[in-house]
Amino acid sequence: MNVRATDRFCQGNPSAVPTFSIVLPAKNEANAIARVVRALVSAHPQAEVIIVDDGSSDDTAEVARSAGACVISHPYSKGNGASIKTGARAVTAEVIVFMDADGQHDPADIPRLLEKMNQGHDMVVGARQKGSQASIGRGLANGLYNSLASWMTGHRVEDLTSGFRAVRASKFREFLYLLPNGFSYPTTSTMAFFRAGYSVAYVPIHASKRIGKSHVRLLRDGTRFLLIIFKIGSLYSPLKLFGPVALFLWALATGWYVYTYSTMGRFTNMSALFYTGGVVTFMMGLISEQITALMYRKDG
Repeated sequence: MNVRATDRFCQGNPSAVPTFSIVLPAKNEANAIARVVRALVSAHPQAEVIIVDDGSSDDTAEVARSAGACVISHPYSKGNGASIKTGARAVTAEVIVFMDADGQHDPADIPRLLEKMNQGHDMVVGARQKGSQASIGRGLANGLYNSLASWMTGHRVEDLTSGFRAVRASKFREFLYLLPNGFSYPTTSTMAFFRAGYSVAYVPIHASKRIGKSHVRLLRDGTRFLLIIFKIGSLYSPLKLFGPVALFLWALATGWYVYTYSTMGRFTNMSALFYTGGVVTFMMGLISEQITALMYRKDG
């Protein structure tokens, strides 16, 4: 009987220890998953390939299993982030490579991520370069996220939302409780690693056009992407987000006070409202800063 490389890990053979684990969350990716899994198994026979089927309504799980992957199925759709957490708990190797199941990521790039990790990094992200498949709107949004994250952390963030990354499993599991069940796990995990003082690096990649239809919807997910901006601040240093808003309100209050005093000779309720808003905003940032510090505190 011909046993595929990945089957050794799926069958729980104690003598078969994978060099690293590859986790791919998948939902209704039957058209792409076989090609992706076969490419991974062929290129990296020393790795275990785990597909987390997020309640697909098609035969994603069966196709992935036939192609040579270990398959974990959710009984219903829980979200991309929930699939990531399921895969992170199931792996047996110390290094995890996360990829998309839609064919955008090239298995040939994995050794480059692992080589960078071997230089002492805790997370290595595949940073999408110009020409990678993305709409103009998403490209502009990603640029905004990267700039904001770079300012918040003081480090250059080349691709905050890339789903192609290699991480040290033990460190990644520290932040599973922080990860959302939806689509923004890359943002959350990146900012959590920075906040904890872990090393994050980037390797340039080219993302191909996905196979099949995207699960991201502009109208449905537009608000979610906007909230990511505030999540970036709240995950790293809330005061850096709330502080400038408070200063703006104080400046506005002072400017309005100077105008009304010079023209009417009095202090108005509008100035008082702006000053009060600035104080409240600053205090919200200060309290959020303390809560964030508690979130990242290690017990023991």
